[in-house]
Amino acid sequence: MIVREKDPENLEMQFAQLEGAITSTEQFYVRSHFSVPEIDLRKWRLKIEGAVAREQDFTCEELRKFPARTIEATLECAGNSRIFLVPKAKGVQWELGAVGNAEWTGVPLQTVLQEAGVAQSAVEVILEGADHGSIAEPPRPAGEINFTRSLPLEKAMDDVLLAYEMNGQPLTPAHGFPLRAIVPGWYGVASIKWLQRIVVTEKPFVGYFQSVDYGYWQPTDDGPVLRPLQEMQVKAEIARPTLHETLPANANYLIGGAAWSAAEIAGVEVSTDGGAAWKNATLLGASKPNAWRLWEFPWTTPEGPCRRTLLARAIDSLGRRQPEKHDQNRGSYMINHWLPIEVEIR
Repeated sequence: MIVREKDPENLEMQFAQLEGAITSTEQFYVRSHFSVPEIDLRKWRLKIEGAVAREQDFTCEELRKFPARTIEATLECAGNSRIFLVPKAKGVQWELGAVGNAEWTGVPLQTVLQEAGVAQSAVEVILEGADHGSIAEPPRPAGEINFTRSLPLEKAMDDVLLAYEMNGQPLTPAHGFPLRAIVPGWYGVASIKWLQRIVVTEKPFVGYFQSVDYGYWQPTDDGPVLRPLQEMQVKAEIARPTLHETLPANANYLIGGAAWSAAEIAGVEVSTDGGAAWKNATLLGASKPNAWRLWEFPWTTPEGPCRRTLLARAIDSLGRRQPEKHDQNRGSYMINHWLPIEVEIR
């Protein structure tokens, strides 16, 4: 793993090690805003409160008694590929590996909300993690806060999972033990780790990580409006070759990578000349909702010494295409423009 920060721990997968569709727990990226909380499972409870008929208090053992569901889902940090932004942007300098695809097992959020009886007036569901700390840079609230985000009620009652297992094993501390949310199709910031409290609310939540941080500007007729990050954007990344790798001249090379979106991937194109010409890559494996799709493209490298810029772009099942340039309204987040992989041929 590439260490981007030691405290709090932020680790990036070596994206060149991409092999199968499932990312091992050991290779799955770690994004932390505060230190990993120490949790005593004997005392831990998941609390459900707010605009509900019956407040609930679940132990992990009680949650495991509900019918379990296993899903495959890709999570990407909203700042993944920040290193490609020009000029350099603030934040963790992720390259390509703040993304992964795993199997998650748990109980649907809908199940526990139905146990509590959601009020008809409810509009959002707030998810609170046990991780907490102070914000370093202004604008910031005073004192310590918990990492907290909210979901629209419609999404919360749809496909969100409260996961207690990752790839068939209990969650590790770094990945949210004993319980985390998995919000399919959304950036990883929504998939709260170390989940300890769920609050059903009758008004939109505007906490720090919902508005001040992890937001983007959406143009409207009345001017730009600040929105919380939600759905992942369509994106393809090249795993091999790596950035600035040296390749032999006049050789057969298999370019490979992965592509993902909030919808399913319909196609990937590759350019080996900086975007002048594009050809279709081969999609591998079966298409699955909310999971990335691996792809490959055979390339015969040029005969003479030179430098080449490789690019990949994806299109999803809703017809959305990966853009050439980064949308400045997204700041240092939602980075899904064509990512240049420069290589040298010798």
